[in-house]
Parts: sequence; C-alpha cells; structure tokens
Amino acid sequence: QVQLVESGGDLVQAGGSLRLACTASGFNFNDEALGWFRQAPGKEREGISCINWDGSNKFYVDSVKGRFTISRDNDKSTVFLLMNDLKPEDTAMYYCAAGLKSGGNCRRAGDFPYWGQGTQVTVSS
Repeated sequence: QVQLVESGGDLVQAGGSLRLACTASGFNFNDEALGWFRQAPGKEREGISCINWDGSNKFYVDSVKGRFTISRDNDKSTVFLLMNDLKPEDTAMYYCAAGLKSGGNCRRAGDFPYWGQGTQVTVSS
C-alpha cells in the first residue's frame, strides 16, 4: 500500500521560511520521480517543483524559482521542499506526489497516481 505523508506546514510571516517533508512507503522510492503541488482555495492544483529519481534533474515553476529548493534523501524515502522568502500568495495546501507515469509531465497532477494528504502553509503579510 502506497503512503505519502507530508509534514512541516505552518503559519509563517512573509519573508519567513519553512521546510516541508514527505515520507513515502509502499513502493520503490529510489526509482521514482516526485513532485510538489499546491492548491489554494478556489484554484486548481499547481505543480510547483519536481525531482527525478537521483536528484540530478529538478524543475521549478517560475513563481517559486530562486526561493524554493527541492531535494530528496533516498535512504530515508523522503522528499523535501525548502521554502524561503515566503509570500502571502504562497498560502495553499501543499501536496507531494509520486508514481509519475511513463512519459508523463511532472507539472501535471493527472500524471501522478499517488498523493499525500497535504500540509497547510499559511503566509501572513
């Protein structure tokens, strides 16, 4: 049974930092690309960052480039998202995703079958 458990979300002031973690089980973590998505109320789920199996290839959406850093620890089956210089517009539920389908696009939510329950990030101005 695949499980993804996110943690690290919190209420933080603008300019602050958070580090999200997503610990996985139930599949061969070391073989899989992983993604971080976020969804604000009334908005579609947005792919913001993803990382390939060994961490050698990373993607960031423009709105977080230079502020967020994705990384992974394959020994601990965990993917991280370090978020610096947080802004009120970063407020959302953050989700990790795994199991990117062959030929899939890591920015597309529909290309990932496995999801965590989410962790809330709220940035106050």
